[in-house]
Amino acid sequence: MQCSWNGRDAQRYEIMTERTAANWKAALFIFPPFSEGRATSLLSILLLMLFFAGAPLLGQTPVTTWHYNNGRTSANTSEVLLTPSNVNSRTFGKLFTQPVDGYIVGHPLYLPAVNIPGQGAHNVVYVATVHDSVYAFDADSASTPALWMTSIFTYSPAGATTVPATVKKDAGTTGWTELGIISTPVIDPATGTLYLVAETYENGKVVHRLHALDVTTGLEKFGGPTTITATYTLNGKTTTFTDLYQMNRPALLLANSHIYIGFGSNSNNDYSQGWVLSYNASTLQQEGAYTAEPGKTLASIWEKGAGLSADSLGNIYAQTGEGPFAAGTNLSSSVLKLSQSGTTLALADWFTPYNQQYLSAHDLDLDDGVLILPDQPGPYPHELITGGKEGTIYVLNRDAMGQYCSTCTAGDTQIVQELPLAAHFSGIPVYWNNTVYFTPGNQPISAYNLSNGTLVVPPAVQSVVTDGGGHAIITANGNSNGILWFVNGNSLWAMDAVTLNLLYTSNQAAKGRDTVPPLAHFANPIAADGNIFIGTQNSLVVYGLFPVLSVIAGSGQSSTVASTLPVPLKVRAVEDYSQNVPVGLTVTFSDSGKGGTFNPSTVATDQTGSASTVYTLPTKSNSYTLTASAPGFLAGVFTETAVPGPAKTLLAWSGNNQSASVTTQLPAPLVARVEDSYGNGLPGVTVTYSDTGVGGTFSANPVTSDSKGFASVKYTTSTTAGALHGKITATAAGLRGLIFFETVTPGPASNIAAVSGNGQSAPPQTQLAQPLVVKVTDKYGNAVSGIGVTFNDGGAGGTFSANPISTTPNAGASVTYTTSANAGSVTIRATAAGVSTQASFTLTVQ
Repeated sequence: MQCSWNGRDAQRYEIMTERTAANWKAALFIFPPFSEGRATSLLSILLLMLFFAGAPLLGQTPVTTWHYNNGRTSANTSEVLLTPSNVNSRTFGKLFTQPVDGYIVGHPLYLPAVNIPGQGAHNVVYVATVHDSVYAFDADSASTPALWMTSIFTYSPAGATTVPATVKKDAGTTGWTELGIISTPVIDPATGTLYLVAETYENGKVVHRLHALDVTTGLEKFGGPTTITATYTLNGKTTTFTDLYQMNRPALLLANSHIYIGFGSNSNNDYSQGWVLSYNASTLQQEGAYTAEPGKTLASIWEKGAGLSADSLGNIYAQTGEGPFAAGTNLSSSVLKLSQSGTTLALADWFTPYNQQYLSAHDLDLDDGVLILPDQPGPYPHELITGGKEGTIYVLNRDAMGQYCSTCTAGDTQIVQELPLAAHFSGIPVYWNNTVYFTPGNQPISAYNLSNGTLVVPPAVQSVVTDGGGHAIITANGNSNGILWFVNGNSLWAMDAVTLNLLYTSNQAAKGRDTVPPLAHFANPIAADGNIFIGTQNSLVVYGLFPVLSVIAGSGQSSTVASTLPVPLKVRAVEDYSQNVPVGLTVTFSDSGKGGTFNPSTVATDQTGSASTVYTLPTKSNSYTLTASAPGFLAGVFTETAVPGPAKTLLAWSGNNQSASVTTQLPAPLVARVEDSYGNGLPGVTVTYSDTGVGGTFSANPVTSDSKGFASVKYTTSTTAGALHGKITATAAGLRGLIFFETVTPGPASNIAAVSGNGQSAPPQTQLAQPLVVKVTDKYGNAVSGIGVTFNDGGAGGTFSANPISTTPNAGASVTYTTSANAGSVTIRATAAGVSTQASFTLTVQ
């Protein structure tokens, strides 16, 4: 036999090598024939090793029975691939589906590295349908058809069909139209045998048979099948198993080298009873039968499909639904403990709630299954947890279950613990990491810690989600990376098992990519080796981590804009679970329209699954995210950096054409930018500023351009007002300099002085030959315009051409004066608003 060996397989192998001893110990618990507390024969281990001979034991988690083990803890603690960090709508989702011919009601089973004759080694997932068919699929490949498919009709009389739901008087609760294989089968990995119970309709009669199929071929073994019949005698009265009214809803149990089968009603009809039948796993001969309602009806054992449970001593546990109650004989609404002794299956102990009559009258079954806890510290080391529709949680001592308290009126005081109405059950409790999880309907999911064998109240964590759906499971790597999985409606949910925060739902994905097809009634997921398997009404659906185009080379490069990266971009495609290398897969490279070019942009993978291209950077300097994508794969991501080319231009970027008064900082900084030929700013270039001796000051000089090519300074003007046209410059080595145009305005007016027109003379009532001119200046002598100046001749009676008058930028304030009619000397004074000094003129009127 030949098997491929690849990165994911190597990862599995390395982990298994490190944990070999731990995994073999776990196998003794997971595989039903190996019970804790019993000696495990060397022969059994050798048989198991031979079964997987010729194939590398890459998988870690065979799923051979309902919810992983006979204790029904529902926790797969050897999951190394799925973690809270990678289970999300981007990296996790629906991988593929495989069509089947009917509803899958029981959950799938799984074996790693099974050697299928003529087809090599495969990780195999097994499903059974209500159309009486069993399929073996490659668990990792969508392209591989069924490895084998067995129709139960091959081993049935001619003309046999599935049982029409109308014949079984199904009330329609389940929505099934036919009944065939209903429960979850069980696998004995030591012998490579898959056991199942099938219903057929033959000549107007319903028949149940126990089948034993070879897991490598689907062929019947051990002389099977065996037709199921049973009687139970109590106090001289015999009750007979009647096929028409019975349905095998609970998953099969393999313990004590026997197959245990639970039966109940078809929607509470007619004359059904709760039965547990025991068959020798090697001979398929019946070796024990028990009914919970001898001589009466109901007390169904259905447990919403949960498997009958077994503890380390081989005791069998089951729940019953409503029906007549008689302590010790007719045990409706009860928890049963049965023991196998030789060819006899007998009631060993039991528990019935004090309010059983109320429970039976209101259809409040104990209906979710029995969780067998690992040995606990405290007074009761051997415990189980169970409950039902009413929502009360019962913690029972398996060594003395409490039976029935006829005098109790407000609770069962004879048991370890009772939490009334704590969780409206919709699935079996889940045990992981000393915590028990309850996933009720219309209530928060709750995680209770255990302390000395009792649940610590209140729960340690509760979810925001208020509907836990059906039977849940947990995947974890030992005591870490716990994820709680369940189906709610037609959606797969995943929550962090520590925080109960939501990680993923299958309806999160875009365009309905991950939607679960319609499910059978009370269908639930199962997980193994990175896959989540769900049976639907017409298919097996496989969820898992999406395959990725792994980046092999070329990421993290840096080069100048518009240049071709020196190392080609290269990705490799490997289908993550099957590890097939796709040849000819079209890979498309993209920079999301950022302006770079690929040569070529689409590439077909070669014989190694690799594809490469050459990339020329855009003309804009930046960091770029490039992707390589292919149908069905997560994109490979490259990060590249385009740096600017050589400096080409020095630009006045901002701060030009500003104005500020003398000895004042310009409002905005002066910013020059150094650019390459594509307009990208260059960092690290020295820029020197100058005001050509005007006398202003720069906040820093020279200045080094920043990461975007900007060289910024603040400029404080000198004491000289005026236009600094062409005076302020910026220069950089090898580049043409640039000029800023700024204006310096005067400061506040502080002085007024006569400029011209003093000492004139004129006849009376005559205009002076020259105007009287004054100048208003700031403290640095810069003329200040716009200042109002008032002239006064002290009452001499002359007139001014304008008064007051504002100063102009260059001419100051200028007026003409006409003398009065009186001769004599006249003094004219000029004052300016806000200025304490005066300007004086002396004139003569002749």
